[in-house]
Amino acid sequence: MAIGRLVQRFRENAQDVTALSYREHQLRIEYINPLFELMGWDVINRAGRPIALKDVVHEDTVRVEGQ
Repeated sequence: MAIGRLVQRFRENAQDVTALSYREHQLRIEYINPLFELMGWDVINRAGRPIALKDVVHEDTVRVEGQ
């Protein structure tokens, strides 16, 4: 099962994924987006839907007190 392989890869790389140097954007590209795609979400808007109808709306990096 593809989800199982994704989870296994996450577990195998847990030390890297939880490191402070590992960025949220990397996590999203490598694990979260593939998970959503496996669940049938149109993560990159292949259908060309307007923003109000997209399955996923990507956010900019949020900075809180300079971090």
